[in-house]
Amino acid sequence: MDSCKELVYFVSDVHLGLDYADPSGRERRFASFLNSLPGETRAVYLLGDIFDFWYEYKYVVPAGFVRTFGALASLVDRGVKVYFFRGNHDIWISDYFEREIGIVVLNQPAFVDIGGKKFCMGHGDGLGKTDLGFRLLRKLFYSKNARVLFSALHPRWAFAFAHAWSRHNRLRKVSNDYVFIPEKEPIYGFVEGVLSEKDVDYFVFGHYHRYCEFSLGKAKVMMLGEWVHNTGAAVFDGKDLRPVSYMERGIVSQDKFGATP
Repeated sequence: MDSCKELVYFVSDVHLGLDYADPSGRERRFASFLNSLPGETRAVYLLGDIFDFWYEYKYVVPAGFVRTFGALASLVDRGVKVYFFRGNHDIWISDYFEREIGIVVLNQPAFVDIGGKKFCMGHGDGLGKTDLGFRLLRKLFYSKNARVLFSALHPRWAFAFAHAWSRHNRLRKVSNDYVFIPEKEPIYGFVEGVLSEKDVDYFVFGHYHRYCEFSLGKAKVMMLGEWVHNTGAAVFDGKDLRPVSYMERGIVSQDKFGATP
């Protein structure tokens, strides 16, 4: 890969559809970010929770997100590879993204060679040793029986219930004083386990809603931020993975703490 001409972007936790903190403005910013990606962009990895809730019936999908889908379709049409990971909020996708837009859906953790560097990436939920309650809830959401039962609900009631539940939990979490301390999080143990078995240069995840960057041995680990209050992403230029942010003036670099200059 020519490091001067090819860029790969990573973004997660946009939570499109969340009725909180200027939802329409959030989508406009995200669509503008996608539309502003330079011509040297080779690929975009969407690392989960791009949508605050997503469910596909056979003939019905959630309304809205026209600007986002248009921007993603434009990227695909110009030859950019777009990859999507399920997050814990948009688990229930089927083939709509791939069939209608050409987005490739990947399962976490994915190990990908990018420009001669080994990447491990995904949303980040369920990786490592998580608590029992979270494991049970995640198992329920991934259950085929739960999906069949949910599909029996009329979309009006199903979507209303899902958005109310999601908004309640998201607002409750946003209001706390949570600080991401790598060594205390499940993802840290996951990274240690992977590195004990194989060489990886970069780990990229979302889910935790806090930007963080740290190293384990020679590997660099980056936790992407969120778009409910910020506009964080990351870019790999063939030499290094660095954080960026989308502002009205376009994509700008961040320092290692995630603050825009």
